[in-house]
Amino acid sequence: MAPYTNLPLSPAELSYLHTSLAQSPPIRPDGRSPTQFRPLIAESDILPSANGSARICFADGTEAIVGVKAEVEKTRSNASSSGAEEHSQGVLGLGKGSARDVEDEDSRMEDGSDGSREGKGGKGRDEWVEVAIDVPGMRDDDALPVFLSAMLTEALLADGGLKDRLWINRRFHWRLYIDILLLSQPLSYPLPLLSLTVHLALLSTRLPALVSERDEDPLFNDDWEASTFLYPKPPSSPSNTSTPAPSPPPITLLVVSVSRTAGGAGGEAAEAGDATILFDPSREELAVADAVVAISLGVLSPSSSSSSAAAASSAQEPRLSLLALRTIDPPSRLTAAGVPDRLNSTTPGSGTTSATNGGVGGAGGEVGGQDGAAVREKVRGGGSGGDGKDGGKDSVWYPPRGGLKRGSLARMVRLCVDGDGITKGVGWEVLEGLAGVGGGEGR
Repeated sequence: MAPYTNLPLSPAELSYLHTSLAQSPPIRPDGRSPTQFRPLIAESDILPSANGSARICFADGTEAIVGVKAEVEKTRSNASSSGAEEHSQGVLGLGKGSARDVEDEDSRMEDGSDGSREGKGGKGRDEWVEVAIDVPGMRDDDALPVFLSAMLTEALLADGGLKDRLWINRRFHWRLYIDILLLSQPLSYPLPLLSLTVHLALLSTRLPALVSERDEDPLFNDDWEASTFLYPKPPSSPSNTSTPAPSPPPITLLVVSVSRTAGGAGGEAAEAGDATILFDPSREELAVADAVVAISLGVLSPSSSSSSAAAASSAQEPRLSLLALRTIDPPSRLTAAGVPDRLNSTTPGSGTTSATNGGVGGAGGEVGGQDGAAVREKVRGGGSGGDGKDGGKDSVWYPPRGGLKRGSLARMVRLCVDGDGITKGVGWEVLEGLAGVGGGEGR
């Protein structure tokens, strides 16, 4: 599905944008570096009636609010439901993952497991998390809200940590409702805005403290000050290295690729190094992007059950992992191509006019007898249809064709996780920036 963008640009303007972004280093319309995000305003704990909430406003005026509500629900047995096969595949068909049946939990309790919250890993289910998105001017079943909801839900469930935190005991669990409201029209693709806002809302989500025992009906503390965070805060003193730091919620970043050839990423001669990688693209950059990729990242904390030698070698350092990756149809494929002078019959001295006047018997007749589309492919400057002799002669805009090179995709993931060798990964920078939002009660 092509991102929503209402940006009517002429082929000359598109060619100018593409040429600027294809420079080394690229010249972005707002002067940012390739890995720099747009300025934003963020705050958490803004809705008093919600378990967690957050608001983020980008510099272009797009704004989103997320509210998280939790309610206690009785756990249903998969074996007793007619849709047991569907439950085993999860909400998005991701497989069972870390989910377990209630009967498996019964056997574990009989084998002597203590049933404490520390031992509940792998007991969550996909259907315990529900994401709803409201986009102004669109129905709930339109393509854009459905696609955004699916991508956000996929990242939250692929992490595995969120649904496991919702387990109370073998008979009850928390059901989490994540309601997303986009307050403004999506000037650019709103996926990173919604993902960062959901991240902040989950960081500020608090659940009432449980005071009941094991498999009793859940009874909670009425004092909200005694409530616990859904994602516990990391310890303030780094001296205690035996306990791994809790993992934050996953994030989804939007990355685009702009090839340095006029024809787009589909050219067979184009190499991975010929593409410019840009993070957090604006709507102008989306209009000339060759490929748009949504990359979901999560933090893997070192396992407490690992050996001491492995723990010493890793220095108990958490690391980023790739949770999900989705390619999105770029809106640049829907733009109109420019017409070079040698294909414009109204331009004096153009190749089409001279070929027509040359007759059928000469060399010009050979060109004049060709199909117009074939001629356009032959002179497509630097693109997949151009040859070595004509490549580079035409500087007009052509919509990109083809897919994303594997080398470019590997570069995107490497920049997100490991960085460029000088700086840390972009994912780490985003997580550190979001961790500094709020304070006291929130984050």
